[in-house]
Amino acid sequence: MISDDDLYRLAIFLGSAAMVLIVIYHFFEINAREEDGAKETSGTKARAATGKQASSTR
Repeated sequence: MISDDDLYRLAIFLGSAAMVLIVIYHFFEINAREEDGAKETSGTKARAATGKQASSTR
């Protein structure tokens, strides 16, 4: 049977490991380089969406 102390240590370890993985994921996601085609496509979509919103509100 697992003792309370073992369960506590396991919970602390798993929680700490999850937080480290989240921080590493965000670090790589922010510093990732986008491809030229993907950057232009996302910018074009953003401009098109704002243009549609601006023209529909007028």
